Amino acid sequence: MALLPLLQTLLSGPQAERPAEVDAATTRALAERLEAAAQRRLGRSLALRALDGGSCNGCELEMHMLESVVYELERFGLRFVASPRAADVLLATGPLTRNMTEAALATWAAMGTPKWLVAVGDCAIDGGVFKGSPAIAGGLDQALPVDLVIRGCPPTPAQILAGLRTLLEANAG
Repeated sequence: MALLPLLQTLLSGPQAERPAEVDAATTRALAERLEAAAQRRLGRSLALRALDGGSCNGCELEMHMLESVVYELERFGLRFVASPRAADVLLATGPLTRNMTEAALATWAAMGTPKWLVAVGDCAIDGGVFKGSPAIAGGLDQALPVDLVIRGCPPTPAQILAGLRTLLEANAG
């Protein structure tokens, strides 16, 4: 009896919604602007390091979507790196928990210069829905110098890309 629903599911195909169409001209223009800004500022592509300060993982899911076939982060001249020593931008999500404060400071200190800190999501900005908890030190600005905030709970991948472009263009010189 359990085989019938399984067979029906297999035959009907996936029920997921299709992702929103991405405008090719807008995407191409964004890619060109990001690449040009990164080349002017750094002379190479921009390396990103993710830091989760204690979040619900909503922002991390959106950041991982940047590497999907829909957004293809590397076509913009951006890439995630495993080591803070190779990173130019620290994308921090979640509130700054008391347990993660030391790790966040060590990660920031390990990065070379120039370096930027981006607070991704409402929790990273001021503690968000976790504000007031005894385990939360607050937003990232309680311990580190934040260069850019990207609001949202969670922000979309397009908002994160637009924020990174803004950061690069503001610091190009």
